[in-house]
Amino acid sequence: MRAVVTGAAGFIGSHLCERLLKDEWTVSGIDAFAPTYDTIGRRARVARLAPHRGYEFVEGDLNRVDLSHLVSEADVVFHLAARPGVRASWRDFAQASNANILATQRVLEAIAEHPSTRLVFSSSSSVYGQVDEIPVGENRPLAPISPYGVTKASCEALVTAYSSQYEISAVSLRYFTVYGPRQRSDMAFTKWIRAAFLKEPIRVFGDGKAIRDFTYVEDVVEATVLAAGEAVTGHRIYNVAAGSPVNVNDVFQHLGELTQKKLDIRHEEPALGDPDRTGGDTTRIEQDLGWHARWPLRDGLASQVQWFERDWEAGLV
Repeated sequence: MRAVVTGAAGFIGSHLCERLLKDEWTVSGIDAFAPTYDTIGRRARVARLAPHRGYEFVEGDLNRVDLSHLVSEADVVFHLAARPGVRASWRDFAQASNANILATQRVLEAIAEHPSTRLVFSSSSSVYGQVDEIPVGENRPLAPISPYGVTKASCEALVTAYSSQYEISAVSLRYFTVYGPRQRSDMAFTKWIRAAFLKEPIRVFGDGKAIRDFTYVEDVVEATVLAAGEAVTGHRIYNVAAGSPVNVNDVFQHLGELTQKKLDIRHEEPALGDPDRTGGDTTRIEQDLGWHARWPLRDGLASQVQWFERDWEAGLV
């Protein structure tokens, strides 16, 4: 099997590339190294994979690189590249739109020329917005409350349009709050772990009672690989969630024990675009793909703490 992975140097993308190579896929990775976070760490990940004979890497912006040749040889395109971040999307919607909506349309144009190539697209629980009850199922109407969520909902609509008109086999995965080793430096767990080790204040948006369905990166990668396992008709959408939402204060209990640090937690005003709760109903993906989350939160956090210590000492985070 041959794959194209966009966002190949990123948090989830680098884990996905490693998994595909382990499974003896041939992988073409694409990443622009946009200077938004962790450029040194992302380049180090690509360098580690470079010697693998089944791996090639293309550095470039999806809106500019020649995708047609890469896509023509691929069985599956895993489209993970995006401008991430709910809060950042308020500051520069133009960049978020360019990196998310326009880049996705360009990927779809390339696949439309080679409709036997399947698409697995990484969407987000941000498309749901504020919900009254959890877990939320895939049939719930989308009502994003952040520009980032709007871009992801727009991308899903594009996937639906192209899959219907060009008979593209496509799956969109709505990831719920992914964490684990290599998590971006602007994401909560990495920021909090760093603050704990540096004995700095941990700044938390809101009162810590927000509920999140934290999903470990290895489980997310497993769902992503399974989504590519067989051709589907049209565009299917699945939640990818741990299925055991917890409040943020519970996370601090674990982090204090795992880091063996006294946490100095400072509460701030809630952030724009952050919902009070997230939680995904995974019945559909369990029935269709046989997937379910395996990693308990504490075990996943322990893995992330160990990674942070190791890469921090190496100057990579």
